Amino acid sequence: MASQLSRIMRPDDANVAGNVHGGTVLKMIEEAGAIISTRHCNSQNGERCVAALARVERTDFLSPMCIGEVAHVSAEITYTSKHSVEVQVHVMSENILTGTKKLTNKATLWYVPLSLKNVDKVLEVPPVVYSRQEQEEEGRKRYEAQKLERMETKWRNGDIIQPVLNPEPNTVSYSQSSLIHLVGPSDCTLHGFVHGGVTMKLMDEVAGIVAARHCKTNIVTASVDAINFHDKIRKGCVITISGRMTFTSNKSMEIEVLVDADPVVNNFVKRYRAASAFFTYVSLSPEGKSLPVPQLVPETEDEKKRFEEGKGRYLQMKAKRQGQAETQA
Repeated sequence: MASQLSRIMRPDDANVAGNVHGGTVLKMIEEAGAIISTRHCNSQNGERCVAALARVERTDFLSPMCIGEVAHVSAEITYTSKHSVEVQVHVMSENILTGTKKLTNKATLWYVPLSLKNVDKVLEVPPVVYSRQEQEEEGRKRYEAQKLERMETKWRNGDIIQPVLNPEPNTVSYSQSSLIHLVGPSDCTLHGFVHGGVTMKLMDEVAGIVAARHCKTNIVTASVDAINFHDKIRKGCVITISGRMTFTSNKSMEIEVLVDADPVVNNFVKRYRAASAFFTYVSLSPEGKSLPVPQLVPETEDEKKRFEEGKGRYLQMKAKRQGQAETQA
């Protein structure tokens, strides 16, 4: 089963330099994934449901997309477990003047089917038919890996980012940023909880503000580490999306983004962590060339620890890319 969405990129989709926001692309990716997974989960007779986003694997932004180009988003179901669906999405940008197309994004998303009658009830997923036995085995390995990582990250980063008065430039406190958003009906699914794509777009906006404050240049999203959705966000909640820089290399910045939900109309539910992720940004010149990034100055022990953890993730991904390049060569 496969599906495709297409949309022309408008000025309100992009930054001042004309590059489409990473959050806009992430939102389109999630919409395509939600459509195909919901269709699949309702392909057999039984209780009707809607597919809710549970996790997005690491997503690399391979090439920038610009105003006036057409985004073609194609989604395909590649694996199903008893209660989840894996969807792989590819994004192509098309210059409609020349007909030139290029791959801009590849992403893997995981969805779970939630009953329309009871939002807390997870339904069983109809099995997908594989063309080869190896596809099912490889999918099962990916499923077990993401399940383990979700468990490890669920209670990580439980702290709240606090503002600091008169911070010094290039410190964590100097660029850290927060956005407060009241969840309305237009943000929500039929269930009355927030679309995963809406949350990801807000997360990318905050991460972009942090990156721009730090380097004072045009910035673009380079990649997004796995986004974990720990809990649903319901209509009427006030959500706080907070971002802080954790690591800088010579030409990239890692920003941690945390989403906390506050059910202000429900005294029985306390504020909770709804989602978390790491975004990587790069700084660009007016000509679109990569620029050196001002080095982050961690001050507290926690900031120094997060810096070293970010450095480990950076080196691990760098080694992985080098290994892939050598394999292809």
